[in-house]
Amino acid sequence: MSNSSCLRLDETSTTVVPVTPPGLGATILAAALILPGIAPVCAETAPERAAIGFKYLDYKDSQPDLDRVTARAPSINVVLPLGDAWSIEAGGMVQDVSGASPRYHTAVSGASKFSDVRKAGNLGVTRYFPSGTLTLGASSSRERDYESQSLSLQGSLSSDDRNTTWTWGIAGADDTINPSNRRVSNEKKKTSDVLLGVTQVLGTRDIGQLNVTYARGQGYFSDPYKALDNRPRARGQTAVLARWNHHFTSTEGTGRLSYRYYSDTNKIRAHTLSAEYVQPLPYGFTVMPLLRLHSQSAAYFYVNPVYDPVYGSPFPPGYTFGGNGYITQDQRQSAFGAHSYGAKLSKQVGRDLTLDIKVENYQQRGSWKLFGDGSPGLQPFYARIVQIGASYLW
Repeated sequence: MSNSSCLRLDETSTTVVPVTPPGLGATILAAALILPGIAPVCAETAPERAAIGFKYLDYKDSQPDLDRVTARAPSINVVLPLGDAWSIEAGGMVQDVSGASPRYHTAVSGASKFSDVRKAGNLGVTRYFPSGTLTLGASSSRERDYESQSLSLQGSLSSDDRNTTWTWGIAGADDTINPSNRRVSNEKKKTSDVLLGVTQVLGTRDIGQLNVTYARGQGYFSDPYKALDNRPRARGQTAVLARWNHHFTSTEGTGRLSYRYYSDTNKIRAHTLSAEYVQPLPYGFTVMPLLRLHSQSAAYFYVNPVYDPVYGSPFPPGYTFGGNGYITQDQRQSAFGAHSYGAKLSKQVGRDLTLDIKVENYQQRGSWKLFGDGSPGLQPFYARIVQIGASYLW
């Protein structure tokens, strides 16, 4: 049985997330940007034709009575075959981000203006074997106050019947932080990642995948643009991702379910459940509605903001300036629940050209946290993303 279906499983669902202020290398939507790290791979033959893809991302988020961040990010990706057993892939992205970034995710927080341009690129070379692949990749990103370089090596190995594919990968990144407020200078952050996974054909209509990733980082993890932010200089992260695809012969559509469990040494525990349905339509159209639910606990050093009438900013009770204790009031480290929903529409034009558009909405509330109470004082958070794309084979 062919294992080509694993390519469907590797089309990872993307998640809209609150944007980090400039200087922390924020990403808005992983699929639209070129990022370091490890992505699942899948045994396949070398491409017979070259391919070029273009994506344009338009993002906007807001809170009640406050328009926060807008971002626009065009990106391009090219895959070129090199003989019968090699291919090279290269991509680039320019992300223009601007807006108002509240220091705290509360009704009492003020907002400061910012703007930044982030440029990123990646390069990968893949060697194809009769039963697997091996890819060496490099990526780089640069913005006004944050630089990142990374290397990765990933591979896959399939069984003789192509029903089982094992994947593995390692990656490392080296970041340099120089915030414009000069709170720190030439701070470093180094991270390493490991991936192990298996993809299994379960029958003529089902395929499953299980991936486990572990990341370990050391260095500067604090947010230099927040007054109360001092985080541990080491962090471990573990994620388990399970996927299942089922093909419905009655409609010729495919359902995709995935569940991701995340934990880290900051004691954040997160659950993410995603569902998509891919339905071919007449005249070369395909529609894909999607739904995603997310819930997480707070970091152990997260403190709920309390408005101080003297200082005019949210400070925790009894806070002493200059202390060395760990603390953050960053809403991304809080306990909250979120959901996103949207749809993607694609159109096959002839044999070689594919056009698509994707619209997604994201909402976040402290009260939506599952398995316990969310952090109090969080304002509702909204995000809207529109992404258009085109890919061409020649």
